[in-house]
Amino acid sequence: MAIFDEFAPFVQDFIYRHRWGDLRPIQVAAGDVILHTDENLLLTASTASGKTEAAFFPILSQFSQDPPQSVGCLYIGPLKALINDQFLRLQELCDEGGIPVWHWHGDVSQSHKAKLMRHPSGILQITPESLEAMLLHKHMAIPKLFGDLRYIVIDEVHSLLRGDRGGQTLCLIERLGRLAGVNPRRIGLSATMGDPEKTGAFLSLGTGRKTLIPQVKAPGVKWRLSLEHFYVKDTQAGDGRTDIEASPVLDAKTDAAPLQADPGLGYVFEHTRGKKCLVFVNSREECEGVTTTLRQYCELRHEPDRFLIHHGNLSASYRESAEELMKDEAHNLTVVTTATLELGIDIGRLERAFQIDAPWMVSSFLQRLGRTGRRNLPPEMWFVIREDEPEIRAMLPATIPWKLLQAIALVQLYLEGRWVEPPRLDRLPYSLLYHQTMSILGSCGEMSPQALAERVLSLHYFHRITQDDYRTLLHHLLQQDHLQQTERGGLIVGLAGERILNSFKFYGVFQESEEYTVRNESQELGTVVAPPPPGEKIALAGHVWRVLEVDRKRHLIYCELVKGKVPAYFGECPGDIHTRVLERMRQVLREDRSYPYLMKNAVARLQQARYTARQSGAADDILLFLGGKMWCLLPWLGTYGFLAMERFLNLKCAGRLGLKNLDPFRPFFLQFTMDADAETFFRVLAEEGEKLTDPMDLVYPGEVPVFNKYDEYVPPELVRKGFAYGVLNVEEVRQRVRGWAAASLS
Repeated sequence: MAIFDEFAPFVQDFIYRHRWGDLRPIQVAAGDVILHTDENLLLTASTASGKTEAAFFPILSQFSQDPPQSVGCLYIGPLKALINDQFLRLQELCDEGGIPVWHWHGDVSQSHKAKLMRHPSGILQITPESLEAMLLHKHMAIPKLFGDLRYIVIDEVHSLLRGDRGGQTLCLIERLGRLAGVNPRRIGLSATMGDPEKTGAFLSLGTGRKTLIPQVKAPGVKWRLSLEHFYVKDTQAGDGRTDIEASPVLDAKTDAAPLQADPGLGYVFEHTRGKKCLVFVNSREECEGVTTTLRQYCELRHEPDRFLIHHGNLSASYRESAEELMKDEAHNLTVVTTATLELGIDIGRLERAFQIDAPWMVSSFLQRLGRTGRRNLPPEMWFVIREDEPEIRAMLPATIPWKLLQAIALVQLYLEGRWVEPPRLDRLPYSLLYHQTMSILGSCGEMSPQALAERVLSLHYFHRITQDDYRTLLHHLLQQDHLQQTERGGLIVGLAGERILNSFKFYGVFQESEEYTVRNESQELGTVVAPPPPGEKIALAGHVWRVLEVDRKRHLIYCELVKGKVPAYFGECPGDIHTRVLERMRQVLREDRSYPYLMKNAVARLQQARYTARQSGAADDILLFLGGKMWCLLPWLGTYGFLAMERFLNLKCAGRLGLKNLDPFRPFFLQFTMDADAETFFRVLAEEGEKLTDPMDLVYPGEVPVFNKYDEYVPPELVRKGFAYGVLNVEEVRQRVRGWAAASLS
């Protein structure tokens, strides 16, 4: 408790008042690093382990002794909901120490923001997008706001490491430090970190400091897991089977007759009754569909509606209402949600999480499981895998229960080796390069090309960008009127660039669809894309609405509430799955073992799949003959390796093999017709694989693969280069075809 003695009295009182017998190991370790070193810090510990307090106990103790003369600590969170939650958590602690805590994002009032501008102090909680807007529009105020900034805390840091948003955050931190003349220490917090050393190095870029990563032994935690499978019809895989040893249901069976319209959702409906639960789904469309169905079941049972909805396209009022109702211990409600409630938000005594189908990543599984297990309850998740029963004449690959295998693989990878996806930090971020170029020029005004290049390319995230590439980008932007050259040779934002820069959508770097705001009288419901014509129906906020009017100029849809059910559509929602997950899925199909969390239908469906795989050769063979000229390839590669394999077959091998009609079911299998036999197939792939040295060879002629938000403004040659070198995993293709060739010869 030596660290405890160094905390400020109000922090000690807070700990006593909450009846903590002692500090948790992560809090002792964090206090030691923050109080006794000048290094950066990465805290990796399970959800609800006290990471937030671990960071802020010593920071606030320092501030109480030596108050900063500006904002002293910047807390960056990935979600508005997480910031709102942490704001309330910190407020009690900070109020007692007389340390102001502010929050700043799109839903925060202007009066609150204006007060901070007048009296910059304490802790500021902000999203990356709001920090971007601040640097762009309040450029001159940055030294006053952050002149004595000492710490930057990045919460859920793992969520920022798989795309441009993490790069944007790092660029913003560097830009802020330069403008304010400070070099604050960085503290990253995460419950699910795949490669802490690599993340720590990323966190420290440009600081001249090391990142210390305390190794804290976590106490053992028992999970309550179950995984059940349902066909979306009456007859189930386990019906009539008496030979199955399966996990018993985790709570008593309900007396109500099962709801047969969708047995999987009927199962969720019955086992959420009288409990506080989250139901996770993998897309906003599915979120709307599941919520609508569950609410219809309430009507059928003549029960009050007990289901809430939460996703990124809902209005702030809907999201925040759901969060507040879940925190109220008096209600046993269930929220159907996407990843918006996956991160760090404490919404009270959650008893159970459901997962419809499998998430794409181990980290998502852990985060979602971690929403439960607070208030001295064990973490508990029920997987509900739903699929249409394969038709009798269906091709073999369609009969494999891919989502069932995926769910088991995600669980087993963590149970067996504590494996979590590593961060993806090796991209060529040309889209972000455009974004930061426009943001810096928009905030600073006229700059010479050399000064702009020095300012942008010196940001450490752009270390792989060459001077030649940047020159190509600037020439292109001048031609497209995103930039304009003055008589003195300087660069300013052009007319086309102004239109981009002046939109509130500029602040974010994640891909968005063109959205329309949906209104019912004075109530804002949320947003949708591709609005239907008047008279048609849309699903939003867990209800169905008839469109009355579409104002395309103002992007508004006016509607009225009606009964019924229609599919929702918000835009594409691609998944990102790692090769390790696919390889473990293959092992699930091949091994002859059971898993203690599988329920009766899941056990029967897995047995069925393994039998089919053994009989057909799918358990062991990569290439399957389907009859006639039809073949199927099971590459067992992750999203980006699969994408590269698909292109490799089309561009490098198709001509020699007579391969046509390539039909991918990403990232699981590819079906095609082929003139060659299996031996020729593997020989050709091996020969072409040895020639495959440049990823640009896998970009189609004339293709401009717009992958990221601002790619459409980047020169086509850079878009192709960024896609080839930053997305396509060519090395995995080379390794796979070498291995297949060796195996086919043995």
